[in-house]
Amino acid sequence: MPDPTFLPAPEHLRRRLADDRSVWLCTLRSDGSPHVVPVWFVHLRERWWIGVSTTSVKARNASRDPRVSLALEDGDAPVVAQGTATVHDRFPDDVLAAFRDRYGWDPRTPYGRDPRRSLLEVGVTRWLMSGAAPETTPTPGGAPDTSSNPGAC
Repeated sequence: MPDPTFLPAPEHLRRRLADDRSVWLCTLRSDGSPHVVPVWFVHLRERWWIGVSTTSVKARNASRDPRVSLALEDGDAPVVAQGTATVHDRFPDDVLAAFRDRYGWDPRTPYGRDPRRSLLEVGVTRWLMSGAAPETTPTPGGAPDTSSNPGAC
């Protein structure tokens, strides 16, 4: 059963969540400064799932402070999700299958200096979308119309 404190993905974004290959993940360093990196992801069970090295900066940051942001790469139709990350040492079978289907990759595969792997699970607490997101159309002149989108960033 979905956690009632986390928000489901808006219907108009589901195709992008299934098709976009990368997302920018922002975690917070201990001094509060952002650490931003592109990562592969799957969106499954209303959560973002990201494979990481256990000792990576992003894993250490998320373990210490679970507040994260995710931004899809398309600058013409920006989408940002703010949420809460949980770091797991176990990899659910359906998440592994989703990574294999999408990337031909197993997120448990060692990478870099540390062979240990973890999984970030991110539940969304807030969706931010500009008027250029798929549910709206640009106004004449190309500027996005955000007047009817109270969630515009």
